[in-house]
Amino acid sequence: QVQLVESGGGLVQAGGSLRLSCAASGRTFSDYAMGWFRQAPGKEREFVVGITWHGVRTNYADSVKGRFTISRDNAKNTVYLQMNSLKPEDTAVYYCASANLLRGPPVTRKDEYAYWGQGTQVTVSS
Repeated sequence: QVQLVESGGGLVQAGGSLRLSCAASGRTFSDYAMGWFRQAPGKEREFVVGITWHGVRTNYADSVKGRFTISRDNAKNTVYLQMNSLKPEDTAVYYCASANLLRGPPVTRKDEYAYWGQGTQVTVSS
């Protein structure tokens, strides 16, 4: 099995920045694409960004493109989400996920991810 643990969430003012981290264990981290999803109150969980196993390809949702940056450090079994220029509509629980397919693309659907973290709350005030 795989365990994913997010950290770095919190309360920030609009226009500010946060960096989320996701530490992985349980399988070869470097062999799988990783992704971030988020879920706001009353809404479905939505795709934010994905990154391939090698980190070369990324795939961003239009709502965060140009503001958020995903990266990974395979030596540390960790994936990061740098969030800049935060907006109140970014407020959500953010989830880290590990994809199903060995060395696959940065997929966007929830059912394409096998393992999920517990989530970390990000709140952006006006």
